[in-house]
Amino acid sequence: MRLKKYFLNIQAVAIFLLIALIVAYSLAQQPTMEKKGLVTYTDGRVKRKVITEEDWTTAEKNTEVLTGDRVRTYQKSRAELELLDVDVIRMAPETIIDIVKLYEETKTKVKETQVAVEKGDVWANIKKKEDNVKFGISAPVAVAAITGTILRMGVLPDSSTLLKVYNGEVKITNAPERTDLVPKTIQVHEVPGPHEVPGPYQVSMDEWIYIVRNMQKIVINNKGQIKEVGDFKKSDKDEMTDWVRWNSQRDKLR
Repeated sequence: MRLKKYFLNIQAVAIFLLIALIVAYSLAQQPTMEKKGLVTYTDGRVKRKVITEEDWTTAEKNTEVLTGDRVRTYQKSRAELELLDVDVIRMAPETIIDIVKLYEETKTKVKETQVAVEKGDVWANIKKKEDNVKFGISAPVAVAAITGTILRMGVLPDSSTLLKVYNGEVKITNAPERTDLVPKTIQVHEVPGPHEVPGPYQVSMDEWIYIVRNMQKIVINNKGQIKEVGDFKKSDKDEMTDWVRWNSQRDKLR
């Protein structure tokens, strides 16, 4: 009788373990929704549009952001997005961005993130990336590849694109599909005091790629031509704005 009871107990344990293994396997096969991005700060009116929906909805603090989402700020509004707890994108008033990709793994095992600035101005604080990670911020006429940088990128009222690099290095190009272009560097020179800024100059419609480093900027017109390159200073009028000061303070807090 005791032997029979012993075998019954063994059988029950075996059945329990089998059920546990089946449940664990089933859960492992189910796709998981990883939280890719989060709205960590809002001031004023901030909205989000999911790729499957037609309407914009209010994006409050802790709103989740995923691949395919669009986020916008309105007048006198701004927002901060934290991507995978390491990378930060901040949006100035009247800015629209598209989250094209968020850490999507390609066939070559490269994790890609792509944020497109449709209008307005963004400040990005991107942590240093490994070789198998790509992070890009694009505007209508150029794409910037970022490996670990603090930068501003915006679409100006005349549809030109402005890129300023505060720390690190950025490769920007009007030909994102080309891999054979030889990067050009912006020559460092002494920035003069207040002076009249020369008008736009045409650089040809050839495809190009530039390396922009610490305290350097580049402006590209709406036809993808380089309009201005050079250095900038923290004492410049454009660097004394509330938008720049606010971002600098937020970066220090991080």
